[in-house]
Amino acid sequence: MEILELITSREAGLTFRQISEELHVPRSSLHGLLTTMVEAGWIDYDPVTRAFWLGIRTLEVGNAYLRALDVPERARPYMERIRDTIDETVQLSVLDGRFNVYVGKVDGRQALALASAVGRRLPAHATGVGKVLLAGLSQEELDRVIGSADLERYTAHTLVDKDELYRHLDLIRRRGYGTDEEEYTVGVRCVAVPLRAHNGSVTAAMSVSVPAIRFDEKRKQQALTLLTQAASEISVALGYRARSVV
Repeated sequence: MEILELITSREAGLTFRQISEELHVPRSSLHGLLTTMVEAGWIDYDPVTRAFWLGIRTLEVGNAYLRALDVPERARPYMERIRDTIDETVQLSVLDGRFNVYVGKVDGRQALALASAVGRRLPAHATGVGKVLLAGLSQEELDRVIGSADLERYTAHTLVDKDELYRHLDLIRRRGYGTDEEEYTVGVRCVAVPLRAHNGSVTAAMSVSVPAIRFDEKRKQQALTLLTQAASEISVALGYRARSVV
């Protein structure tokens, strides 16, 4: 495992001597370990550079791990924790073209609550989670998704001008969260944050949705704090490690 971790941490391959010096392993023991690992496919050996590299088995295991990740299942305990604290509806969504699809939901116990369902598909430009998901795309991906499609207006607050939408997505990227200011349904507001996969890409978005009558600034900040903390923990569980800024 130490050999795998060492080779994984380096951009270039490592020679026998470098591995031995780094790990302080006796040369006779290291030779046997490396031979076994090469035969099993965990590492490869390049006879030209005389360096050891990660092998195909590491890719296979990594892909198997990614297939095993179930974002809604991983996120649900955190969503329930938010719901239990703030007593409002918490939703989880992924992107499907220019639409967001809800893949998880926990309801608050308020008499006046959001009416929605898992599996519902809404236009991403008109929802908080949808805009967070769009903000996670590259400019090329965003142009392909939005393309020449007309952005439908649902309320007086819906962003239907593409330039204005793109500027708003830039704002979401800078501040790290998105909102829905009654843009799809009059009387419903929300705040949403991204969940990140192992490679840093936005894999889902999570929101707290609240009737506008209860969604004052204090409520918004409480929801944002809870969402940000939960999103950070879920992203770590999905393999994401934020890069430190030096």
